[in-house]
Amino acid sequence: MHQIGVVGLSYRHAGIDEVARLSIPKADLEARLASLREALQVSELLYLGTCNRVELLFATHDGEPAGDLREAALAQLSASRCAPGQASRLLRAWAGESALEHVLLLACGLDSAQAGEREIAAQLRAAWEAARAAGTSGPILDRLMGEALGMASRMQRLQAGVPAPSLADLAATRVLEHLAGSAAPVALIGVSPMTRRCGLALHRAGIPLLIVNRTLAPAAELATSLSGQAVTLEQFREQPAAIAALVLAAGGGGSVLDSRSLQLLAESALRAQQARSLAQSGGPLAIDFGVPPNVDPDEARRAGISRIGMSELVEAVQERRVSELLRLAPVRAAIDERLARLREEMATRAIGPRLAELRGAFERIAADELERAFAAELRELAQSQRDTLRHLTSRLARRLAHLPIAGLRAAAAHASPDVIDAFFQEARLHRAAHPDTNEALAPDEPLP
Repeated sequence: MHQIGVVGLSYRHAGIDEVARLSIPKADLEARLASLREALQVSELLYLGTCNRVELLFATHDGEPAGDLREAALAQLSASRCAPGQASRLLRAWAGESALEHVLLLACGLDSAQAGEREIAAQLRAAWEAARAAGTSGPILDRLMGEALGMASRMQRLQAGVPAPSLADLAATRVLEHLAGSAAPVALIGVSPMTRRCGLALHRAGIPLLIVNRTLAPAAELATSLSGQAVTLEQFREQPAAIAALVLAAGGGGSVLDSRSLQLLAESALRAQQARSLAQSGGPLAIDFGVPPNVDPDEARRAGISRIGMSELVEAVQERRVSELLRLAPVRAAIDERLARLREEMATRAIGPRLAELRGAFERIAADELERAFAAELRELAQSQRDTLRHLTSRLARRLAHLPIAGLRAAAAHASPDVIDAFFQEARLHRAAHPDTNEALAPDEPLP
């Protein structure tokens, strides 16, 4: 557990603009992961980038506790030198058990802007798959992700029958308010968990949908399930359809619609309103989940398009966050229970070889002392008697070793590795020669 670490930032303590500045474009991720791992000098690395957070999950090399990588991470993500104190102000860091707790909370949506949302589990799985494809996820992060996604599944079972909140639902509500009762078409740009959920809500409300994506096949698949139409992003840029609103959640690290496309979109929407005498009036509404933005705010304003970005969406859900966290109290309790079990399991596994050495030391000391007695005061014993004493001595050594081993197992779950190390160092269980017999004994424990 002490090898696990997390460093990053989210909407909770940094602005969406900072999240956007430090995010890695999806197209560049696989190529950058290996070099980023080397630069941070860790053995395993996973990058999680969402609409409101950028985090690096890492595991250190064998025996090395996770440290504070904020300065190194900021330098790598920003590709520039950091001013003194900048990293500690901007980034947060977790190590050991706190890192494990953070990832479990994250997977269950308890650290999300919309508490309890479930899209984050799919995003975590995608980040894990990307790390495995790049060869930067190993046994420690694989175990961590297995635990996190397993906890997310358990959360869904605990919350069965309770609709999970999502920023996508808020986006759908804002679109319907903008339409003012009309059934004007809406475009979904990008095939993502956000656009899928938003599209489903709009489809149920009877809104015609246009699915736009860089590649047509995923768009066509989603369009079929939502009774909509599909076009490529390039087609939409050149000839924007007459839509009343658009929801954007396309990766790529920047704007997907330039000023010309936005102007054409606004003009097309205006002509449609005039031709159909729609109740909804004004320019189109753009709800932008992109980080960095999929639509430049200034260019949208100049084109007459109302834009709602991540900052506004996050701000809108904060009022409900406390009530959602109270509703999710059973999930929080389940995470605490699982953490306690993992703490004991991982601690025992970490010191397992040393406990075996401790048991072996007890047996060696007892056996060596018995052989010394056989050469001296017990030399007249028959072979059968010697064998009986050897068996009895071995059983007694194991029984005596059980007491400190059981205590160490319990202590390891609550004490730091340094405390456990201090025990073994102070016990000095390495073998040393007895001054009289040259047989192996633990120093400081000579027999009379």
